[in-house]
Amino acid sequence: MASRGASILGSRASRIKTKLQSVLEASILEVTDVSSEHAGHAAVKDNLNETHFNVKIVSPKFDGQSLVKRHRMVYDLLGEELESGLHALSIVAKTPQEAGKNL
Repeated sequence: MASRGASILGSRASRIKTKLQSVLEASILEVTDVSSEHAGHAAVKDNLNETHFNVKIVSPKFDGQSLVKRHRMVYDLLGEELESGLHALSIVAKTPQEAGKNL
């Protein structure tokens, strides 16, 4: 039933953005649906849409956190999505200082 309620709330990409932004206060947040690149995979056999995403996020909440901890923070926030059809995430998670060096 959670997945039915989730579908009523809009696209998975929108829900991902909302969940990450509300807690991590991102200054940069890009969520890209790359599910079409994985259409033949067994995991997406029943649900061809909104299963694979790339996430780029810059947040001050990542200050002092290891890369593994940053990824855990993102995965923890998206637990409901992972239980309802989200299959894979590619995450780039940086602090504002790290992002500034690459601009």
